[in-house]
Amino acid sequence: MRTRLTEAFGLTHPILCAPMAFAAGGRLAAAVTHAGGLGLIGGGYGKADWLDSAFAEAGNARVGCGFITWKMAENPAVLDQVLARKPAALCLSFGDPAPFAPRIADAGVPLVCQVQTLRDAQRAADCGAQVIVAQGAEAGGHGERRGTITLVPEVADWLAVHAPEVLLVAAGGIADGRGLAAALMLGAEGVLIGSRLWASAEAQVSEAMTDAAIAATGDQTIRSTVMDAARDLRWPARYTARVLRNAVTERWHDDPDALRTDMSARADWATGWAAGDPDRANTFVGEATGLIHDRPPVAEIIARMVEDAEALFRRAPGWAQ
Repeated sequence: MRTRLTEAFGLTHPILCAPMAFAAGGRLAAAVTHAGGLGLIGGGYGKADWLDSAFAEAGNARVGCGFITWKMAENPAVLDQVLARKPAALCLSFGDPAPFAPRIADAGVPLVCQVQTLRDAQRAADCGAQVIVAQGAEAGGHGERRGTITLVPEVADWLAVHAPEVLLVAAGGIADGRGLAAALMLGAEGVLIGSRLWASAEAQVSEAMTDAAIAATGDQTIRSTVMDAARDLRWPARYTARVLRNAVTERWHDDPDALRTDMSARADWATGWAAGDPDRANTFVGEATGLIHDRPPVAEIIARMVEDAEALFRRAPGWAQ
């Protein structure tokens, strides 16, 4: 399955691993690369020691890295730490890429910008992004309100006129061959996969949280700020995160500020998070949780996804008759 994305990055399949904070360590990123896609380590909140360990775990695999931009801005030294490793790509999400784009360009590393609005896609293109990831609200973890099925073609249309050299990748709710095929039909050159790879043998996710996601449907997810209040993380107001509903979201969703001041509740959340407990903390997974029924190795997930997408394309001529 060849696209401009596979050509640009030397991939077998047009699949990127979402740089999920905590879940996307070196083992997961390397597994995606070895399976023919491109793995991105989840640099997340910019912990230098964690990043060193993740890259060591990835070994000689060609991988990239992603950062939560507003958080990395508090400690930009970690950007230099990663750029010194010559990653295959550097992904910035949730913040203005402009202050960091020149440094990434000077290092000769492709810049990937994940965006949630057309306006942010335009900004990313102006900043020199080689790849724009249009992320719909179906995605697990942090994001905004636009849906994948309308955001992706809208960004594709704008890029076609104003920045045709920029590659477009779709994200949000894509977990199988149907999603991959649909993304390509919407105008994307590939997909960035989060939840489906989050539920893989190589991801750094507790068995209990994975089991909770496998048992859940998309109806049982919610966009909330509870998990940020529990950790006292000051995310910009425009972003919420999709997680599984549980007693924590039921209790605090409508009053996250009160949770910030309840030290006992926050301590209980932290204990649950450390233990990987889906009842006491929050399970970061998207609406695609309803399409996840197992936790196989990454290679099996990607092979199945590509095979199913190719089968759909082979059937396509019959649909047009």
